Amino acid sequence: MGKLINEFEGYRTKMNDRIMETANTNIKRFFALDTTSYADGALNVKTKEMLGLVASMVLRCDDCIKYHLGKCHEAGVNSEEMNEIFMIANLVGGSIVIPHYRRAVEYWDELNGAVEESK
Repeated sequence: MGKLINEFEGYRTKMNDRIMETANTNIKRFFALDTTSYADGALNVKTKEMLGLVASMVLRCDDCIKYHLGKCHEAGVNSEEMNEIFMIANLVGGSIVIPHYRRAVEYWDELNGAVEESK
C-alpha cells in the first residue's frame, strides 16, 4: 500500500479503537448503523459506496472521501466509473469541490498503484 493509504488507514483504525474504549451505547449504535447501512440490500454495496463517495465529496469531507474511495476500490469500481462519480460530485457540489477532487484523484491513483512511491 502507498503512503497516503497507510497513513489514513492506520490513523482511522487507531482512533476508532480509542473511541470504542469509552464509547457509550449511542455512539456504538451509530457506528454500527453506519456499517450496516452500506451492506447489500435493495442497492448493492458498490452502488451504496458510490453514493457515499458523491455525498462525501459534496460535503467536502476528505476523510470520508478516502474511506469511500477505498470501499469503492474494494467493490470493484473501475476508473471509468470513478471518473463519472467525480463528474457527478463536481456537478452537484460546484467548483468548491475541485480541491477535494484533486486529492481524491491522488488517492484513487494510489489505490490503483499508479503513483510511484517517493524515493
